[in-house]
Amino acid sequence: MRPVSDRPHRLVQHGAWLLALLCGAACAQVPTLSLESLPRPSTPPPEIGPVVPVQVQRWRGEALAYEHGDGVPRDPVLAAQLYCRAARYGDAEAQFNLAWMLTNARGIERDDAQAAHLFAAAAEQGMVQAKNMLSALGTPRGPVPACLRPPEADAAAPAAAVARQNAPVAVPPAPANAPEPIVRFVKLVAPEYRLAPHLVLAVMATESNFDPWAVSPKNAQGLMQLTPDTAARFKVRRITDPVQNIRGGMAYLRWLMAYFEGDLTLVLAAYNAGEKAVERYHGVPPYAETREYVRRILGAVGGQRSYPFDPAVTPPSDLLALLREPPRKR
Repeated sequence: MRPVSDRPHRLVQHGAWLLALLCGAACAQVPTLSLESLPRPSTPPPEIGPVVPVQVQRWRGEALAYEHGDGVPRDPVLAAQLYCRAARYGDAEAQFNLAWMLTNARGIERDDAQAAHLFAAAAEQGMVQAKNMLSALGTPRGPVPACLRPPEADAAAPAAAVARQNAPVAVPPAPANAPEPIVRFVKLVAPEYRLAPHLVLAVMATESNFDPWAVSPKNAQGLMQLTPDTAARFKVRRITDPVQNIRGGMAYLRWLMAYFEGDLTLVLAAYNAGEKAVERYHGVPPYAETREYVRRILGAVGGQRSYPFDPAVTPPSDLLALLREPPRKR
């Protein structure tokens, strides 16, 4: 008696033999679809005008529909391109979904290297599933894929900031909820750090909303939301002391101004996500929180993107030299 488990295998063999007999030579002419023949989606073109979070969510929703054929014809290539657009603007779910499509070749060509970078970006924003997938794929290697590179307007900002002189702009008023003693202190001390008081107040408003006891989930504390590591780095002994906290935040901003040569977009992104993340992604990291953070403060300071800096504080980042290189011809 044959084992029961052997029966399905025999049936498959018999079915294949019968199909070959009926089909004959015609079957040999039917092409087979392999993973290597799956399409590779192209990177979406630059966006025109500012992109708000609602638009990013809409791209992700449309991508989800095209990926699964929910109310629209299934189109994995279009889904991947829409996920890519949302991923560039920091949408962690879009980053994860695109990485999943790339890892499993869901209608598009498999690319584990690109998927690892996408899983890493989503994991860095706290997505547990992405952390699990990244642990299986390993540390991302090679260049960051286009779907995680900053939109072109951000990537070109450092070169533009150095090339142009600071245009005179109206000094924005202090935030309406800023306590008067804090405003007076910042106006008095900020010039010591070669910082504009209105910029320091805008950062403080976004960081803590002027709450000296504010603590973030990442243990950033106080008015300028210093982490213990940053506080130690800039010699802040009592992180909860408002004066020391403000001075520590100013010292970090002054250092970042020199490191990124006055490019406020990069300075703000680094203050929120760390300078290493900015250098890794060659601009604003693809984190939704960081992109919104930069957008809010730039709006609060009237859109000014270039500020004076003290070059004696620290040598500039190598990132600036990379961004100023002329684009290579393909």
